[in-house]
Amino acid sequence: MSFNVVYAIVKAGGRQEKVSVGDVVVVDKLADEIGSSIELQPLMLVDGDAVTTDKDGLSKVSVKAEVIDATKGPKISIVKFKNKTGYRKRQGHRQKQSVIKITEIA
Repeated sequence: MSFNVVYAIVKAGGRQEKVSVGDVVVVDKLADEIGSSIELQPLMLVDGDAVTTDKDGLSKVSVKAEVIDATKGPKISIVKFKNKTGYRKRQGHRQKQSVIKITEIA
């Protein structure tokens, strides 16, 4: 039994993600609007037994995705406290994120 597995390692939102066609990935916020199509930079392509990592081979590869949604990540609580002085400071943060769906690896 041999399966023709096609996936790529792409640079998306400052990180590297392993994606294949149909995957939904959450990345750091992208400037693109919801519904727009974007192209991600491939770093490695695996097509069955063939692995492509060289720059010449990757220049021919395109990984296309569609921006589905813009969300916020989980809330992070930041608490500063100093003993015996009465100093307390609370702060929260929610990172903005984009949800993308991989449409094509060619």
